[in-house]
Amino acid sequence: MPTILITGGSGLVGRRLTRLLLQEGFAVRHLSRSVKPGAAVPTFAWDIAKSHVDPRALEGVDHIVHLSGAGIADKPWTKERLRELYSSRSGAADVLRKAVEAAGHWPKTFISASGINYYGAVTTDYIFTENDPPATDTIGMLTKAWEDAADAWSPHCRVVKLRTSVVLAREGGALPKLAAPARWGLAAPFGSGNQWMPWVHIEDVARAYLHAAQRTDMQGAYNIAAPEQVRNRDFMHKVAQVLHRPFFLPAVPRFLLRLALGELSTVVLEGARASHARLAGSGFEFRHPQLGPALKGLLQ
Repeated sequence: MPTILITGGSGLVGRRLTRLLLQEGFAVRHLSRSVKPGAAVPTFAWDIAKSHVDPRALEGVDHIVHLSGAGIADKPWTKERLRELYSSRSGAADVLRKAVEAAGHWPKTFISASGINYYGAVTTDYIFTENDPPATDTIGMLTKAWEDAADAWSPHCRVVKLRTSVVLAREGGALPKLAAPARWGLAAPFGSGNQWMPWVHIEDVARAYLHAAQRTDMQGAYNIAAPEQVRNRDFMHKVAQVLHRPFFLPAVPRFLLRLALGELSTVVLEGARASHARLAGSGFEFRHPQLGPALKGLLQ
């Protein structure tokens, strides 16, 4: 029975992935900043700031899934917040790698979360593929640092980086926040509304991680984006439609979003499509390829 260690296992994706892995017969462990009694799976402590990892967490591990990371869109990007974003992603991967090196037992696979914003906050009709270079804006450089920390594992084990789009889930993430005003009949696009919004259903995200662990021929970066990708205006319209609410309000002005969110507003106001062809070529099939049915299952 393969053993998988997950960082960030208590988060949105981590919880869903843990349930799926247990169903598939994997032994699952979590690394967490705090160990609570009665956890669903064995949980071990780590402290990124102190470069400490409980060595018991690493014993006999076959695969590591690195989901740890402060929420990109949870707070405005102050200098302090950006330091936290870097530390909780690339810094955490470095701490874990050094702990594994000290333990002398490398996993077969290191699977790291990444973001579709590797390609930057830009609106274009170009469809990005995994061969495209990283962007040089703030979000692009953050994501590149995240992936560089994952690539540092490659001399010792197989490395897979999953560039994830906006994750749609009932229990958290972006969708409840986007749907809240729509439930009151206040749905509206953001800025021009023409920016693309690549998305993926939470079930397909968890399945993609399982797929990456099982397919030993997978290596490098893969975009996780549902086949049907829509613009922000169409996305918000579809949310209102699924909730049987009107969609008539003018767009939320760009300057208001910039005033409220600062530089973080770029990830809301800009967006481009990303190809899912490489992931599909590895044998992965999306169970939720279309936005309308996905939203109906999550919102109704």
